[in-house]
Amino acid sequence: MTDITVSLPDELAQQAENAGLLRSDAIAELLREAMKKRQIDQLFTAMGKLASLEPALTEEEIDAEIDATRAERAGRS
Repeated sequence: MTDITVSLPDELAQQAENAGLLRSDAIAELLREAMKKRQIDQLFTAMGKLASLEPALTEEEIDAEIDATRAERAGRS
């Protein structure tokens, strides 16, 4: 187990204490939730970057690529 020290404004510390949020188990749960949210945010950021890279091929372009590959293979055999 790791011990940590956190400095908080007095009013926030009192509110957190009154809400039961300064217990080790409560802080651990808050950190788990924050890490999960961060991972989800990073996933959506990555998905956004991927979506903006190159426009997706149309069905016609996919069919043309397949036909070209088949023709190339047929020419080699």
